[in-house]
Amino acid sequence: MMWEDVFVTVAATLTTASFLPQAVKVVRTRQADGISLLMYAMFTVGVAFWLLYGIAVGSWQIMAANAITLSLALVILVMKVRAG
Repeated sequence: MMWEDVFVTVAATLTTASFLPQAVKVVRTRQADGISLLMYAMFTVGVAFWLLYGIAVGSWQIMAANAITLSLALVILVMKVRAG
């Protein structure tokens, strides 16, 4: 494994894992009051583009991390939209 692969894997793992606590909290409490709708909407679109980039360059680390992060971000975004 090349150093670049190690860096991508570590970065993808850490940034993806960082969303788990927020997603778990929002799902458990059913509250997303303190979350900015605009920020999460923009973030979710950005993550979708990172996923497309991962597909374009054939990086499984970028694809996997962004597919998981996109799923978590969508959960939070949907709950925020539903909460009003």
